[in-house]
Amino acid sequence: MGAVLLTGATGFVGREVLSRFLERDSRHVFALVRADNDDQAAGRLPGHARLTAVAGDIEQRNLGLAANSSERLRREVTTVLHCAASVSFDMPLEQSRNVNVEGTRRVLDFARSCTRLERFSYVSTAYVAGEPGGLFREDELAVGQRFRNPYERSKFEAELALRSEAADLPLQILRPSIVVGDSTTGRTSSFNVLYGPLRAFARGTVPAIPARRDAPVDIVPVDYVADRVHELATRGPNGTFHLVAGRNATTVGRLLEMSSEELGRPQPRVLSPGVYRRWVHPWLRRKHRGLRRLEIYFPYFAMKVRFDDRRLGPGPRVESYFHRLVRYAQAARWGRR
Repeated sequence: MGAVLLTGATGFVGREVLSRFLERDSRHVFALVRADNDDQAAGRLPGHARLTAVAGDIEQRNLGLAANSSERLRREVTTVLHCAASVSFDMPLEQSRNVNVEGTRRVLDFARSCTRLERFSYVSTAYVAGEPGGLFREDELAVGQRFRNPYERSKFEAELALRSEAADLPLQILRPSIVVGDSTTGRTSSFNVLYGPLRAFARGTVPAIPARRDAPVDIVPVDYVADRVHELATRGPNGTFHLVAGRNATTVGRLLEMSSEELGRPQPRVLSPGVYRRWVHPWLRRKHRGLRRLEIYFPYFAMKVRFDDRRLGPGPRVESYFHRLVRYAQAARWGRR
């Protein structure tokens, strides 16, 4: 097998995927890093004999590669693994599209120019499901769903583009759910989605949340995701795969119970989203100025969608490692240290 081209190697998931290739593989890895030159790009990654950092940018034509780097990659790369993305929930939709949709198209165009291409793997998200209700299967995409934010919509549109424009390529689409810290150490470099509400819970600043206690919350640790991405991109079949807790997903009610136990705080009141928006939201916004930053995550605690896990089986239960997530986050001061 030839070399791997990895985008997003400096990101939360991409960095863990990169470590798997360097520790468990014998292939050379080219990591595309947004930087002014290759030396600057190399400074953002660990030193390794089988790793070459190349300066580039998925928002630019030909990935912003220098001519010599571009030519070498086209000759040597047989697997393109596209992890780079904007994961911001509040970025304007057009900006999200430029990174997540057009950026994916640019990576796809480059992959087509690789003379020995054997695999194109794209790390998407299970939340392309939006909110259809019921079970969302791996072979489904457009099911008339609504989206909670521009991130979900742009990742959905990127999958649509791949299905129509890369149907003739050896294509994998990998869909993790909410990715949190390592299940063994709790370590994370990305304190979003679950961590924002947890931090507010720890401070006692959110007395009520819009949610349903029985709503599923599908959480997977980054080590589980990185292991599966490496395995599938290396020797898995083509197709779409859910990297999810699936039938092992927790619920809002259980998550609140565990948070209360770990943080020593009373549980916030759980209100229906309609009641919260009409009566509680205006009052809380005046009293808690930081609430605006949390509100983009609240829709994930009133969902109905569950994810099919029949191809890979369910991921680990968050109950088995939740305490490690909280303790690491507290030691890291919720990302400030």
